Amino acid sequence: MEIQLEQQQESWSETSSTGSRSTRVGFSGPMSGPLVTPNNKKSSKKSARFKDQEEEDFVEITLDVRDDTVSVQNIRGGDPETALLASRLEKRPSSLSVRLRQVSQELKRMTSSKKFDRVDRTKSGAARALKGLKFMTKNVGTEGWSQVEKRFHELAVEGKLPKTRFSQCIGMNESKEFAGELFDALSRRRGITSASITKDQLREFWEQITDQSFDSRLQTFFDMVDKDADGRITQEEVQEIIALSASANKLSKIQDRAEEYAALIIEELDPDNLGYIEIYNLEMLLLQAPAQSTNITTDSRIMSQMLSQKLVPTKDYNPIKRGFRSLAYFVEDNWKRIWVILLWLSICAALFTWKFIQYKHRAVFDVMGYCVTSAKGAAETLKFNMALILLPVCRNTITWLRSKTKLGMAVPFDDNINFHKVIAFGIAIGVGIHAIAHLTCDFPRLLHATDEEYEPMKPFFGEDRPNNYWWFVKGTEGWTGIAIVVLMAIAYTLAQPWFRRNRLNLPKPLKRLTGFNAFWYSHHLFVIVYGLFIVHGYYLYLSKEWYKKTTWMYLAIPMILYACERLLRAFRSGYKSVKILKVAVYPGNVLALHMSKPQGFKYSSGQYIFVNCPDVSPFQWHPFSITSAPGDDYVSVHIRTLGDWTSQLKAVFAKACQPASSDQSGLLRADMLQGNNIPRMPKLVIDGPYGAPAQDYKNYEVILLVGLGIGATPLISILKDVLNNMKQQKDIEEGMVESGVKNNKRKPFATNRAYFYWVTREQGSFEWFKGVMDDVAEYDKDGIIELHNYCTSVYEEGDARSALITMLQSLHHAKSGVDIVSGTRVKTHFARPNWRSVFKHTALKHPGKRVGKY
Repeated sequence: MEIQLEQQQESWSETSSTGSRSTRVGFSGPMSGPLVTPNNKKSSKKSARFKDQEEEDFVEITLDVRDDTVSVQNIRGGDPETALLASRLEKRPSSLSVRLRQVSQELKRMTSSKKFDRVDRTKSGAARALKGLKFMTKNVGTEGWSQVEKRFHELAVEGKLPKTRFSQCIGMNESKEFAGELFDALSRRRGITSASITKDQLREFWEQITDQSFDSRLQTFFDMVDKDADGRITQEEVQEIIALSASANKLSKIQDRAEEYAALIIEELDPDNLGYIEIYNLEMLLLQAPAQSTNITTDSRIMSQMLSQKLVPTKDYNPIKRGFRSLAYFVEDNWKRIWVILLWLSICAALFTWKFIQYKHRAVFDVMGYCVTSAKGAAETLKFNMALILLPVCRNTITWLRSKTKLGMAVPFDDNINFHKVIAFGIAIGVGIHAIAHLTCDFPRLLHATDEEYEPMKPFFGEDRPNNYWWFVKGTEGWTGIAIVVLMAIAYTLAQPWFRRNRLNLPKPLKRLTGFNAFWYSHHLFVIVYGLFIVHGYYLYLSKEWYKKTTWMYLAIPMILYACERLLRAFRSGYKSVKILKVAVYPGNVLALHMSKPQGFKYSSGQYIFVNCPDVSPFQWHPFSITSAPGDDYVSVHIRTLGDWTSQLKAVFAKACQPASSDQSGLLRADMLQGNNIPRMPKLVIDGPYGAPAQDYKNYEVILLVGLGIGATPLISILKDVLNNMKQQKDIEEGMVESGVKNNKRKPFATNRAYFYWVTREQGSFEWFKGVMDDVAEYDKDGIIELHNYCTSVYEEGDARSALITMLQSLHHAKSGVDIVSGTRVKTHFARPNWRSVFKHTALKHPGKRVGKY
């Protein structure tokens, strides 16, 4: 055992106290060999602070020597027992060498008994952590010094860069507070007291924060926390840096509980209640804590296959082959959409061509020319599209076709709304061609035709030739056509995302005319439009026989089908008035409603229902995914308030809610089952259920569920269904429940593995489905369901701005089993998933199996 006394430049300290000389001496060295004196200069080449750590383990003890008294000022390395032994140096006034020898022997004994364990940086977790704690990541400061220097000249004031512009200069615009603390730490290290720095000082700052050495990065981070630069971190300083990190990562709940989490870190790293921690404690926490990784964990066999395939797509430098492969992938993914669109375009083209040729051989062609052929060709496609556009919104019919027939194998029923929009675009083109051709070409030509040219037109326009343009406009054909164009233009404009979602910054009077309400009411102008369309198609200038007036023929069957659909919805909604069981208002403007299940109401996970609240609007129906499972005795939906109707709905239900208690999630809650004195709940009516893309998940052995924000709602229902099926199978195996005839009638449940990836921007979002996450963690002992939560507001692993959050997360989860970010038992990943790794991992882990992705 050996303790070397070295006199380092920064370890000496001379102070005047009661006329005595005080000298602070650092003692450090390898724990073997004889004791040496301070005069041994050879030993001064060794240092315990960040040098030669790969060769030997060191303990550094800083002593304050005053005449014949010695006090321990600092201990670097070792464990709590080391600190206890070192404290013996200051117990009795014997000679310094004797006391050093005693401690040396004790430390040697500890080493031989392997009680003194330094952090092993060769372990996988430590090796991964060594790559972290970076102040300059790939998203920050990637340009290099030249760009930083350029920004310095742009931002400097009188040759100096103010602290307020430091974040912008180094490329850390999103974390100005964090950059400000970094500025202060770097300034304290160099003794800079000014609030601005020169370019040379900025260069020194830049070199330190971009230093690839882990020890350098650790020292910088330590300096940020150690605001009084005394080499020790107190609980108050830890609390401040936790609040700062939480603010930089938009984790408000962690920020509110910073004091509690600071106490947790101090409790973990300061078992002797010294009241502070030092840099080696911070290093130990970084390197020994369970590594937080956004990569997918897998076994060695899978990892070997992933490495062999490198997870990097092979680049083909031949542009023809590359384009052909991309086209093949596109066709494979979209072949259903492709053949439907091609069929639709073919029918439109055929109808246009048929009518175009027909009118080219009529006498009217000699007067109006290609204008009339174009107008009539466009009119024929309009008839077809006005009939076809009703079919994609016949929800009951589509649900029946999807679930009861095999047509879903070739027809993309899930794209019904997108196809509705495509047809609407085709209608807009047809209306444009038809109206422009008539108004700007046909009618002027007829007005300027000679008597000889007008002679064949007398059977259609009368013996007396129209004398002005107003003659055409005031006729039934004219005013009905103009009214159709105006109403269609209003509905089409307000249906655009900019107006429907209030994205445009309009004056307040005009803003009231936009939003979902405006979209909904304007879309229901279609009733008037179809009436005018039939009238317009009956009073034709150039067709007098009834069998040639084919508009009603096109529209008859689709209109009857759609009318039956609406009658069925009205009839069903009349007796599907539900009782509200529970209401919860969550962070992120999310309203959760638990309703009683109407008699005979059956649904599958992944389906959706339409909700109507007469207290908000007696006419409006809005679709929401069902978040409860078919086996639950209630129906639940989670509604995010994004528009005017949902905002009013939330306001109506919030009046009946009370602040949530400490053991409940959410901001406001009302539970009718608890028998509390709750005000009258608004009436709610539902219609459905209707089919959705995710309802056929039971056909797959492995399912991969990916949800973004509130878009995870249908997937939560699937998760709960898989969990309920898991419980049911377990009860059957244990003999608690018999598998009866009723269960045998159910469709076989093929799913035996589920992966759920939920990506959200806000920490509060995890409260929406906290109960489901905890249930899965509690009941899924066999690991059938694998949950992955991602919070994108937190900086990626390895970023210094999230380093303390990662440490705290590992500590808290190890101690209580609860994640500090989500508040559930599921540990949260940071930043965005690597989707290629996710898909590759799933494919390699389940070779030869069909994986359903939703």
